Amino acid sequence: MILRSSPTGCRPWLVDPSARRSPRGSPLPRMAPPEAFGPPPAGNCPASSVEPTNFPVIEAETLLEDVLKPLEEALEDCRGHTKKQVCDDISRRLALLREQWVGGKLSVPVKKRMALLVQELSSHQWDAADDIHRSLMVDHVTEVSQWMVGVKRLIAEKRNLSSEEEANEEKSTATAEGNQTIPGVQEAP
Repeated sequence: MILRSSPTGCRPWLVDPSARRSPRGSPLPRMAPPEAFGPPPAGNCPASSVEPTNFPVIEAETLLEDVLKPLEEALEDCRGHTKKQVCDDISRRLALLREQWVGGKLSVPVKKRMALLVQELSSHQWDAADDIHRSLMVDHVTEVSQWMVGVKRLIAEKRNLSSEEEANEEKSTATAEGNQTIPGVQEAP
């Protein structure tokens, strides 16, 4: 018999070369009963039970306002630059998000991913926010389909607004640099 470590490294396997063979002809390992090896080595194997500790376990809860407030602020930023009808549709969809969240209809993974999406949106990481949006649509479509369209549109509008603002800043910087005069040099009239 051959002694080989198991994939977890906790208990070795006893392999009998004359044992059964796989369809390819290689021997299949046969595991010895656990009691044949005595107790597992200390510290090498995952514990089968976890001892309770005196430390309280605090579950970080994603709060509705931490998600909705930045989304509503982004919507306000877009008003005046985006059609009223588009803003009203986004607003209705954010109200659906609020309603489902308050009603307990959203799972913890959806809430956590929405918190991440909002962080990316606030940091102007448009592609990352889009990726999170896409993953939510793929993984949790039944939960998010009614309101996620509004979040997607909000990401797009905020991205467009940011691009416009950057273009305006560049234009005003170029204009200001072009209007500077060098002391002692007169410009031609």
